[in-house]
Amino acid sequence: MHASAVAAMTTALLGTAVLFPASDVRAAGAHDRPLVVAHRGASAYAPENTLPAIDKAAALGIPWVENDVQRTKDGELVVIHDDSLQRTTNVEQVFPRRAPWKVKDFTAAEIARLDAGSWFGRAYAGTRVPTLKQYMRRVEHNHQKLLLEIKNPQLYPGIEGQTLKLLGNEGWLDRKHLAGRLIVQSFSAGSLRIVHALKPGVETGFLGQPATADLRRYAGFADLINPPHGTLTAGYVSTVHRFKGPHGTPLRVFTWIVNDAARARTVAGYGVDGIITNKPDVVRKALKTP
Repeated sequence: MHASAVAAMTTALLGTAVLFPASDVRAAGAHDRPLVVAHRGASAYAPENTLPAIDKAAALGIPWVENDVQRTKDGELVVIHDDSLQRTTNVEQVFPRRAPWKVKDFTAAEIARLDAGSWFGRAYAGTRVPTLKQYMRRVEHNHQKLLLEIKNPQLYPGIEGQTLKLLGNEGWLDRKHLAGRLIVQSFSAGSLRIVHALKPGVETGFLGQPATADLRRYAGFADLINPPHGTLTAGYVSTVHRFKGPHGTPLRVFTWIVNDAARARTVAGYGVDGIITNKPDVVRKALKTP
């Protein structure tokens, strides 16, 4: 999730704020505790979007993990956040003449050669960029739950159907998984509409903070509205909860990226349903979540 997206949303929301009474703010603990979601795995403690990161979340006792999905030149789905390989791999050393090192310009075999762990720490040297298939099998092995982000869908036409097909092949579209183990999210409303049209049983989340006047429209294809914590208010959360999503239940709110105890308690007091964090152990301790 990019800071630029947060800035754009904040600008778009100026002038659309709705004032709500302070009584709308609930004390943490006065409602069900939010779910804690490990952002790109436990990414404060292991390289983001890698198998060690979700293993670390599992070791911390965190069942929910979040990831980002993109596509290689030859059509393989891989788990990586940036549309470039530059920040989190040694691609510049392995392929020095291939700038700007975009994921879509490399084959799966080429990406499999890259070190996606050394940038984070020597202990993770040799860690690879996982394919989505590898990632799903590790999540299943760990008995975890997944918040899957379709990243940059405009770069990868048809990625929604391809992702759903892989999820189905891995057994993640059965009743057991759809009933509380899988959410697909995106910054793209159009991408979520496609997911909902192709597989209505899948829960979906919109990454952003639509104006309150637009929430009814989003409720037609999204079960969650997932805004950044910096622009969030108790009133906005309360308003989101008044709408029912495509599965007939109230819309939920997962906010991101909250890494400190004080802020975790604040947004929990707003009534959010989930907190996405790089430090899931810190948030869980702050909220006294089992």
